[in-house]
Amino acid sequence: MPYIKEFTNDEKLMEAVQKLQNNGISSKEIYVLSHDDDRTKRIADNANANTIGLSEQDVKTFVGNIFSKKGDELRAKLQEIGFSEEDAHEYEEDMDEGKVLLIVTSNENVEHILV
Repeated sequence: MPYIKEFTNDEKLMEAVQKLQNNGISSKEIYVLSHDDDRTKRIADNANANTIGLSEQDVKTFVGNIFSKKGDELRAKLQEIGFSEEDAHEYEEDMDEGKVLLIVTSNENVEHILV
């Protein structure tokens, strides 16, 4: 299962991404996700991280997301990269509250980097 950490402060999230990259975690394995697409893109661009888009989702999931509510779309994205339906639901609720998720798909032990 991917590593995930919640942030309320965009600057702190970008600092965490920089720390991960400085410790050898590839930017290809670092994702940012929030309820606000513009915010997600801005943070990802500034931090040199990724957003979860078509390349990470199969076409069927992507097409289904076009016609679904935002919460459904975010849960589907989380499930697509390895979270359970239950976990995805919890994280989506946290995003409802304005939190931004930092997700690392690497098998590296990233917890010790972000202490």
